[in-house]
Amino acid sequence: MAAPSRTSAAASPGRVDPAAPVDSVAESLQPQLSLRERKKIKTRTTIRRATYRLIAEQGYEATTVEQIAEAAEVSPSTVFRYFPTKEDIVLTDEFDPIMLRELRARPAGEPPLESLRHIITEAVRLSLLHDREETLQRTRLIAEVPALRARMMESVADASRLLCDVLAERTGRERVDLEVRVFAMAVLGALHETTVYWAEHNHEDDLLDLIARTMTTLSQGLTLGTN
Repeated sequence: MAAPSRTSAAASPGRVDPAAPVDSVAESLQPQLSLRERKKIKTRTTIRRATYRLIAEQGYEATTVEQIAEAAEVSPSTVFRYFPTKEDIVLTDEFDPIMLRELRARPAGEPPLESLRHIITEAVRLSLLHDREETLQRTRLIAEVPALRARMMESVADASRLLCDVLAERTGRERVDLEVRVFAMAVLGALHETTVYWAEHNHEDDLLDLIARTMTTLSQGLTLGTN
């Protein structure tokens, strides 16, 4: 599959308005989107914002899809059309679809981990810049709500399968082999643990620093500690 043109978070950070809402940022990073696709982004964002607002007011368990639909001014069936489960509303964001495209667009011959380091760092930077409060709330909920933790692991597995296809392409493999599957799950699993760690420590650390430490650990392995 041919790599798409580079109109990306990495290629155009200077053209992204720091004050822009996340849906506008997602649209600006994907200029090929049709009007219908742009409306979908706005609807998903509206539903997600309503969800986070309700959860902040009354808690995750007490928030129902019916309440979310009413707050977002859509029908419950519309909510389910965009998000199969309530957990998915919390776990997804508008930067996820951009990442696989960006991985394909990285320079040929670049080590896979370096490509992922670049893309993930930029995605996290954008998320913190344009969607910080929801990012904080999302990671806190993942750390605290068992149903979200369980669904998150399913989402990691789904994302890993998609990532494997791109990694196999970029490394010249004819198929997804064991090494690709192990590598993809190692990276995504490590990132999941990084965000949980961040939330468990009350978001006191710089998430970008934690991401850098995570990537270094994946690259260099676990070193011996000093007492």
